[in-house]
Amino acid sequence: MAAKLLVIDDDPDIRDVLSVFLQGEGFEVITAVDGSEGLELIRAETPDLIVLDLMMPRVDGFGVCNTLRDPRWARWSKIPIVVLTSVREEASRRRYELETGMRMDVDDYVEKPLDPDVLLERVRNILARQES
Repeated sequence: MAAKLLVIDDDPDIRDVLSVFLQGEGFEVITAVDGSEGLELIRAETPDLIVLDLMMPRVDGFGVCNTLRDPRWARWSKIPIVVLTSVREEASRRRYELETGMRMDVDDYVEKPLDPDVLLERVRNILARQES
């Protein structure tokens, strides 16, 4: 059975490119336009992995990470997250720590502009760790 990936990004081009690319690599891909829709899909679909943009309208990626820490979201809190963003890793981790007082707990971090092969390698590595 193909792993189900949820791509949460407000950029339609990124969503389209990742959907086509990852489906071509054998994954089932669902997409959300922002964190609010992403959280709905997390509950409805229980994806195997989330590819998450940080800077989005309504609920951003920081909000998604924070929501998944809430005990009411415990069922979904262990879903691996790969952050995909143009915000440098150190800056975004520091912002999250300042806003929440907690460490941003994600499984990997890929900066834009995106190299699809790098993302694919990291997604496969995380999913392989989940299976073992």
